[in-house]
Amino acid sequence: MKTHSDPGRLRDFTTDARVLLVAAIAVVVATAGLFAGIALLKLIRLATNIAYFGQFSLADMKLQDTPLGLAAVVVPVIGALIIGLMARYGSEKIRGHGIPEAIEAILLGRSRLDAKVAILKPLSSAISIGSGGPFGAEGPIIMTGGAIGSLIAQMLPVSDNERKTLLVAGAAAGMTTVFGTPIAAIMLAVELLLFEWTPRSFIPVAVAAIIAEVERTMLLMPGPIFPFQGTMAISFVGLCGWVLVGICAGLLSGLLTQMVYACEDGFQKLPIHWMWWPMLGGLLVGIGGLIEPQALGVGYDNIADMLDGRTIAAAALMLLVVKAIIWSVALGSGTSGGVLAPLLIMGGAMGAVLAGILPAADPGFWALLAMAATMGGTMRAPLTATFFAVELTGNTHVLVPLIAACAAANAVTVLLMKRSILTEKIARRGHHLVREYRVDPFALTRVREVMTSQVESVPATMTLHGAAAFLTAPETRHPSFPVIDESRQVLGLIDPPAILRWRRAGKHRTTTLGELLAGSKVTLAYPDEYLEGLSDKLLMANVSHLPVVTREGLQLAGYVGWKDLMRVRSRKQAEERERSTLLGFGTRRRKKADAAESV
Repeated sequence: MKTHSDPGRLRDFTTDARVLLVAAIAVVVATAGLFAGIALLKLIRLATNIAYFGQFSLADMKLQDTPLGLAAVVVPVIGALIIGLMARYGSEKIRGHGIPEAIEAILLGRSRLDAKVAILKPLSSAISIGSGGPFGAEGPIIMTGGAIGSLIAQMLPVSDNERKTLLVAGAAAGMTTVFGTPIAAIMLAVELLLFEWTPRSFIPVAVAAIIAEVERTMLLMPGPIFPFQGTMAISFVGLCGWVLVGICAGLLSGLLTQMVYACEDGFQKLPIHWMWWPMLGGLLVGIGGLIEPQALGVGYDNIADMLDGRTIAAAALMLLVVKAIIWSVALGSGTSGGVLAPLLIMGGAMGAVLAGILPAADPGFWALLAMAATMGGTMRAPLTATFFAVELTGNTHVLVPLIAACAAANAVTVLLMKRSILTEKIARRGHHLVREYRVDPFALTRVREVMTSQVESVPATMTLHGAAAFLTAPETRHPSFPVIDESRQVLGLIDPPAILRWRRAGKHRTTTLGELLAGSKVTLAYPDEYLEGLSDKLLMANVSHLPVVTREGLQLAGYVGWKDLMRVRSRKQAEERERSTLLGFGTRRRKKADAAESV
């Protein structure tokens, strides 16, 4: 039987030509995601103009210019009430910022999202942001684009993995539409959504993001949306500043995550239905808007001002405090909105505050670093944040400072927090999520490295009675044995269940094992095949052990079972746990630990 681990068929990747078909479907998904993203942006503008200006218009009006005065406090409350009703009577999946729901659908829901999500998520997000919610549009459009990709995939004969790829392709296209950041969208897919790193998923997602970028450019959508040419000379002093910003951003990321889920825990204790929670959050948003109007809405103007260096420290501090409070309370209440833009604003505000004590740099430089580091630390996606900042600004000269700050922020949050703001919600629903990608040790280990070479076998001339006596003898140490003929070729396996089956079938006690096994199909392993193929064989044959035979002559060479596979896992864990030095220092400690574990 040929398997994907046969030496003649081994390749770097298992991807085949079907990836081209999935990539072609991704083009359609990207176009649909693009138009969904454009529709969301226009819906936000329309909702803003209706809520704050009473005009059915798509004109670009600023929230702070509203003529409502103190009455503007009520606007977020009304918007939150509408969202609560939509979530209760439409789909509860519209609650939150969208990315955890997309992850949950990928990992637990076979990448299936329904049409209601594709319709209600952008509509609820437009109402939330348009009525002053301190959110961004990227989370909802990621969820919407993912729903579109999933719906298209559900209408086609594709596998679960291909459906996941198309869901993520739609999400990447949506993010590209809003921000014009195709590379960051691809990195977000790799770091957060795909849960694998293979050409079969990467190629279609890359196609979707690139197609979305080309189409949005043809539609004359701006890019980069926050042009910035500032930089800083590379030096050790500068490096210290970059790392310091990253550390501060990591601490801010942890604080913001704790605030969001502390608010969610507080709402959980209220003696009212969750449908009403967004109204309470909306009330605080309205009050916060009176204190700092710049904290409302998507706040893209704030990002532009900070990058231009026009935001003074006092104003930045006020924006940071108010935005953090109303954002965490509103998000914790279960309303609909994204996290990327708010993280950029709050991180940028922190950078503007710290700029006065950091080494000299171009105006806006420290704000940019803090934006990216806060986003990367909070989402645990440092590469996404780095490329996101580069594409937003069109400035490749800040790549090294950006990756230094993002890596530092990532280190802080990984060491201090078990979960990110994206995965904590999934963990609270009882699902453990691992975001570390490693090469499976089964794909690196051959059968000959773990098999038992000294094999106990039985001859084909042994009778059924003799086999029964042998298996029940006190000195017999194993439950199953390979049966071999005079040339050491394997005819099959015997174990107590096989003996019982033959006896119940009326086979005579003097019948030889060779006669009983004649014509039977034998599943064999080979010394040079890899364990990932062996595990499939064990599962398909529903056995715990397999004989290992030479490829030339099919003669018995060893015996391998599920315990041998488990030892490979244990060995891999030991490689990460045990520590030693060149001269052997620390070996005694390791041996003591091993002895304690064995006890």
